[in-house]
Amino acid sequence: MRAVTVTPGMPDSLRLVDDWPEPAPEEGAILVEALAIGICGTDLEIVAGEYGEAPPGQERLVLGHEALGRVLEDPTGTLHPGDLVAGVVRRPDPVPCPNCAVDEWDMCRNGQYTEHGIKGLPGYARDRWRIQPKFAVGLDPALAPVGMLLEPTSVVAKAWDHIERIGARAEWKPQTALVTGAGPIGLLAALLATQRGLAVHVLDRNTTGPKPDLVRALGATYHTVPVAELDFEPDVVVECTGAPPVLLDAMRKAGPIGIVCLTGVSSGGRSIDFDAGALNRDLVLENNVVFGSVNANRRHWDMAAEALARADRSWLESLITRRLPVSAYAEAYTHTGGDIKTVLDFTI
Repeated sequence: MRAVTVTPGMPDSLRLVDDWPEPAPEEGAILVEALAIGICGTDLEIVAGEYGEAPPGQERLVLGHEALGRVLEDPTGTLHPGDLVAGVVRRPDPVPCPNCAVDEWDMCRNGQYTEHGIKGLPGYARDRWRIQPKFAVGLDPALAPVGMLLEPTSVVAKAWDHIERIGARAEWKPQTALVTGAGPIGLLAALLATQRGLAVHVLDRNTTGPKPDLVRALGATYHTVPVAELDFEPDVVVECTGAPPVLLDAMRKAGPIGIVCLTGVSSGGRSIDFDAGALNRDLVLENNVVFGSVNANRRHWDMAAEALARADRSWLESLITRRLPVSAYAEAYTHTGGDIKTVLDFTI
């Protein structure tokens, strides 16, 4: 069968292999036919050789963690042939740490977790894959065109879950949310904010292209000015850029008892001057919280599936700006400035 693979740590090693072996039964009882794979910045970094880890004893890593498939067989009866399914990305570490022991693998403490298509496990960018029932997430059949968005939605579902848990520390009735960055994570974070009835503001540097219209279609407000120039103090900030100037300004912009969730991963090697004392004063005197959030556990995947089922289908489809066949894999894994979400489609 076909599989999109790389040799981790080696740039320009992206290859489509036509004779990849069928998935081993040990991978899971549920056999799935691949429909589509979403491509994100993590994939592009792996292709660039920046990180990634092949399964033990193997040289190549199958890519793909934003998966959508259709069940071919499930002897466990958890799902049924024809059902839409997505595969959870992370697996708990074998020790396990206290969090992995209770299925909170997103909060792994020792870093020995594995991840499909990223770290130590083959990804979903192959014609067929297998999965264990507890890691198989069934989807509404109406989500067939957009179900590969479940993985990034699970990331922001976790972010909002933790925001609300932190907010419960006091009497808290948030009214406004600021999302910095209008990539897939930012737009999906804004979607979940609107589903919570908040007045949503999205900030991005793009003045043209689909992003402003996508934000307005949610009923949210689009901004292109620097964070510091905004004329309101949000109750919640979801920072999705990882850009140091943006995230520092976001920390200072949050209102009293505000919560700032950092989801963007910053690249190292860049230093900027800022007033750490002033930032500390703001955070302490206003009882603000800043926290980081990454990955998701099964509870968040289920929350994400519910959020997508409630969302406008045409809006979700508008997030997919390129849909390419597997034969165009090299083009699919090449970044273009105008993309929101590129999808590798196994059905065309």
